[in-house]
Amino acid sequence: MSFITRFAPSPTGPLHLGHAFSALTAHDMACAEGGIFHLRIDDIDQSRARAQWEDQIYDDLAWLGLDWPRPVRRQSDHLPEYRAALDRLTAKGLTFPCRCTRRAIEEAAANAPQEGGTEFGPDGRIYPGTCRNRSMDTATPEDVIRLDMARAVDLPGPAAFTETGPEHAGTHSLDPQDLIQTVGDVVLARRGMGASYHLSVVVDDAAQAITHVVRGADLFTATRIHVLLQRLLDLPTPVYHHHRLIRDESGKRLAKRDDARAIATYRAEGKTPQDIRRMVGLPAS
Repeated sequence: MSFITRFAPSPTGPLHLGHAFSALTAHDMACAEGGIFHLRIDDIDQSRARAQWEDQIYDDLAWLGLDWPRPVRRQSDHLPEYRAALDRLTAKGLTFPCRCTRRAIEEAAANAPQEGGTEFGPDGRIYPGTCRNRSMDTATPEDVIRLDMARAVDLPGPAAFTETGPEHAGTHSLDPQDLIQTVGDVVLARRGMGASYHLSVVVDDAAQAITHVVRGADLFTATRIHVLLQRLLDLPTPVYHHHRLIRDESGKRLAKRDDARAIATYRAEGKTPQDIRRMVGLPAS
């Protein structure tokens, strides 16, 4: 089996040690298998993406010793592909428009607590279903588009994925009731963006023939959404590897606003790529 993986940062701030660990882990795994490492730019949110941060991504990763095929896939160049995928799901009767604000969702959830007691899933607050009966014919540019999970899980045959990461290694089957109760009607297209992370990442991985998805453990629970969408869109399911997260002294996951741990900051202080590898617990290259 070939090994094709990717690192897909958003150009919304500086890359930090957590990004370095993820990119280096994926690159090392690809090199060990004689495979391919792709860099992909997750710039679907054009309101936050900035050209200078994209340039910094290329510069930091090259400094770390990583290489990747050109040209780089940029999500903002592929909006028609996401729309086509959304249209396929709509044609199957699996989508609905939603006008609810975050405040409205919070108020509805408070008045009708989620059955089973689960309030939050991988897409945030589990949607209470306020707009579920709306037709796509009533959709406006101000709406988001959601997946009707209760209809979407009615799949012919079982769906599963293979995980090779240290915390959840093994085969994981999708449970329809679990998806309904602990994930809910996830957003497929956001206002002004054309697609959500969940839809775009599935389309992107298929377009690049990704065989192994290497990413942080915080995205493990979202994998069920991605595998479901792959089944609904007749796309292949990669092998998944969710690695540990790099955290600060208090145990909090690093964020882009933590400039003190930005790769560019360490570079300015005279650190070397080998220093970065040691700092994140990776062996010297």
